[in-house]
Amino acid sequence: MPGTRKLGRTTANRMAMLRGMVTLLLETGKVDTTLTRAKEVRALAEKMITLGKKNTLATRRQALAFITKEDVVKKVFDQIAPENANRNGGYTAIYKLGPRRGDGAEMARIVLLSEVEKKAAEEKKASKKSKKAAKKVEAPVEEAPVEAVAEEAVEAPAEETATEEAPAEEATEA
Repeated sequence: MPGTRKLGRTTANRMAMLRGMVTLLLETGKVDTTLTRAKEVRALAEKMITLGKKNTLATRRQALAFITKEDVVKKVFDQIAPENANRNGGYTAIYKLGPRRGDGAEMARIVLLSEVEKKAAEEKKASKKSKKAAKKVEAPVEEAPVEAVAEEAVEAPAEETATEEAPAEEATEA
């Protein structure tokens, strides 16, 4: 149940911290924090994305009351919510990073799944483009002109050195 963890802070301080973290998550797409904070941020961030899916004036005002930046609210309603329109919850993922060095607290990274899907799609496109480029390089039509140019470049300096040496020999004969 969201909101049951006190996180060692007063209510006002805790809500201010969570508002800031939710805003940062929605702005950048990922946040590194402790595991317990990430679980609290997940619940609140998913609530904001669900508000964005309704896209009414009332829901926009509710989001503005919680999220600290207006441009982030615009991003939620214009980009993030439409990307997740066919999904019923589960807009975020939490990945464990291991213990923090200073105090051993379990660290985690919370990520918007739409950002993860974008990166996966970009990587897939990049791998397809590299495969197509490799096929084009393997074509024998491109290799023939390159070899002819290389042979001409090798022959040209040999002729120039022969002409330079000839006048030097004539000078020694005279």
